[in-house]
Amino acid sequence: MTQKRKTTVLYVEDNDDNAYMLSRRLKRRGFDVLIARDGEAGVNMAREVNPDIILMDLNLPILDGWSAIKLLRSDTTTHATPIIAVSAHVLPEEREKALEAGCTDYKTKPIDFEKLLFSIHNCLKQ
Repeated sequence: MTQKRKTTVLYVEDNDDNAYMLSRRLKRRGFDVLIARDGEAGVNMAREVNPDIILMDLNLPILDGWSAIKLLRSDTTTHATPIIAVSAHVLPEEREKALEAGCTDYKTKPIDFEKLLFSIHNCLKQ
């Protein structure tokens, strides 16, 4: 009997509390979760691991989330990987800026976990 492969989520988040909380909840739902602490590490890890989906904070050290998303979209390895922006920015223009950069979806903090799960599943179906 073959075992089903777990969905790999790359969570790019510099806040330790946020990374810990969300990764634990995702792991309990059966996801493999990898964490990168800054935008540059997130881009490098995405290229190396090729995750099924990326959750990207926008305010990150070294390389901000918007720039990281643009790099991922321009890379042949990661250009089609779904990216959900996860940000404290609640203004509509911030959402538009993230979507223009190449995000598949946009969720604001604090995260509504059930809505995030719904979005993850929708992104993975596409």
